[in-house]
Amino acid sequence: MIYLLRHGDAEDSAGDDARRRLTPEGARQARAAGKALAAMGAEIEACLSSPKVRGADTARLACEAIAVEPEAAEELRGGPFDSLSLTAGRGDALLVGHEPDLSNEVARLTGAKVKLRKGGLAIVDGSTLIALLRPDDLAALARCS
Repeated sequence: MIYLLRHGDAEDSAGDDARRRLTPEGARQARAAGKALAAMGAEIEACLSSPKVRGADTARLACEAIAVEPEAAEELRGGPFDSLSLTAGRGDALLVGHEPDLSNEVARLTGAKVKLRKGGLAIVDGSTLIALLRPDDLAALARCS
């Protein structure tokens, strides 16, 4: 399984895009995503994230609930990436990145045309889109944990 999480809501761009931080709402979205993954019983063995601040912070906050240490992956900084090669040998993995890259990867893997919202999550098993969850969906699941 590959879990694709879009970074949470971030500050407006006022300079260096890579340094944009999460807003308080973005931090809540990231924590809720992690709690939702825990509530769903996700058995994530690896978390790879964009090295951009908002991606790395989203990964760090989400991974607190699932006891996984995130690591930065340049492939998730921006642009096309191959999730299968990126996660090979890592078991079930959480990838934290940006749009439109994550939605494009879901489309490449499954053929499904999706658009991940900030703080949203897609779950892919092989070539099947298992779930597409909005931040509100994740917050509701998080409350179940």
